[in-house]
Amino acid sequence: MSQTKWGGYPKGLYVLFATEMWERFNYYGMRAILVYFMTDALLFNKPFASNLYGGYTSLVYLTPLIGGYIADRYWGNRRSIILGGLIMALAELVLFICASIYTSSPALASTLFYTGLGMVIVGNGFFKPNISSMVGQLYEQGDKRTDAAYTIFYIGINVGGMLGPFICGWVGNTGDPADYKWAFLAAGIGMLLSVITLKILQDKHIVAPDGSPVGKMPEKMKESNSPLRSTFSPLVIGGLILLVGIAYLLLHLHAQNIFDISWLLLLSLAAILYIIFSDKSLDKVERQRIIAIFVVSFFVIFFWSAYEQAGASLSFFAKEQTNLHVGFLNKDVPPSWFQSLNSFFIVIFAPIFAWIWVRLGNRNQEPSSPMKMAIGLFLLAMGYLWIAFGVKGISPNIKVSMIWLTGMYALHTWGELCLSPIGLSLVNKLAPLRFASLLMAVWFMANAAANVLMGKLSALYPPGTHEVLQAREAGIDLQSILDGKTATAEQIAALQKLDIPYIYRSFMGFTIHNLYEFFMLFVIMSGLAAFILFLLTGWLGKMMHGKR
Repeated sequence: MSQTKWGGYPKGLYVLFATEMWERFNYYGMRAILVYFMTDALLFNKPFASNLYGGYTSLVYLTPLIGGYIADRYWGNRRSIILGGLIMALAELVLFICASIYTSSPALASTLFYTGLGMVIVGNGFFKPNISSMVGQLYEQGDKRTDAAYTIFYIGINVGGMLGPFICGWVGNTGDPADYKWAFLAAGIGMLLSVITLKILQDKHIVAPDGSPVGKMPEKMKESNSPLRSTFSPLVIGGLILLVGIAYLLLHLHAQNIFDISWLLLLSLAAILYIIFSDKSLDKVERQRIIAIFVVSFFVIFFWSAYEQAGASLSFFAKEQTNLHVGFLNKDVPPSWFQSLNSFFIVIFAPIFAWIWVRLGNRNQEPSSPMKMAIGLFLLAMGYLWIAFGVKGISPNIKVSMIWLTGMYALHTWGELCLSPIGLSLVNKLAPLRFASLLMAVWFMANAAANVLMGKLSALYPPGTHEVLQAREAGIDLQSILDGKTATAEQIAALQKLDIPYIYRSFMGFTIHNLYEFFMLFVIMSGLAAFILFLLTGWLGKMMHGKR
């Protein structure tokens, strides 16, 4: 039986669209309230919450390497997706319980919190890499509709990314920490809808053009007696518990500054470098193209470490220093709603950017991929410059218009559209076939490294209204200290006792006293990265040997 179609596309595409949409609803909905839950309910200070959040999102990018490997060799895409989805749904239940008992049993709530995050990390590892790969399998090799199908699928990602923060923020980000449990519950329901959608419709619609099922278990495993054949064998369940335990331990050690996940990334990078460059069959052109992949991946770190502040420092800014009142609604909106803006802008602007690249290509004026990525970094810097001007000279107790945060997210989205899809396509173009998956892992490792750095940078966020009021209750005029940029040893010691770790945060010699300087750090960092990448575009063009 051949594929059934709807609107010229296989119905399986829309099944995958809905499956991914609800999973992204779950992930981004939970992410939108995560730092708020950590600081408002679990009472983590901002630097600790930022560092923990960075470690969590970093590991989310690493586990797909494990999930993709196991799916390819043992379970197939379908089983892996359903298993990963069920683990993530169960994780939201664990977080729901955590958010229900954080006042009565704080120690148990903390344990459940780390466990829930570990389960999301593991579940995402089995879900994320496998659903994307199934989209291409719905089409024959060389079918020109494949790119359009991925565009439709990408819209599904962003519809979920837009609805998740909106719904979860609406029910959970109410100003009462006791309501965060409803956000976790809503995210869990979204994840269950994702699994149910795929489970019910996959056999009928997730099929190749010739009618054969897509994403099934590899044939060699069907005839095998391996204990890994079943996704619910004691060995598999034990392995999953071990993975969650490892994620739990890594998160805890990273947040406590006992072990930095960056070392794990460096070890992984060293192993990949050895595997690739010890291959004697690589010719000169292949080696140079691989070097180009590593260079652009390095610059990606600077982009995502600034861009992903949306879930960390920019969440603090939305809550504490943004005027959330909407006149025509006559109410304050939840600060987590701002995290819907990126996906909203992508849905609007992605077709426009695609049209621009096509028009420029028809005129032989389309920029090279590295040039597009440099433009993306520049737009990111402009976004932070915009919001830096919005807070210049503003004290922590003054709230600014939401136009500053909204405008920044628009510029960041434009930057993402110049960098993210372009970079993924470039890796596919440049990677030798035998190293395609490994070099894609390099790209995702760059994202993981960026999120570790993101957490460290978010920890530099200067004291806000909450800290000023907290210090005032203890008889310390923190505002005057911030304005005068001086503090006595006694004042610093007193602030440390209040869990305000330090007044001034420094990064590579750049001291941050206020929000303007905090945002200018990202302007300088991403602007400098854009300038250097721009200077390297000619050299990278030669290293890519005709692949633009």
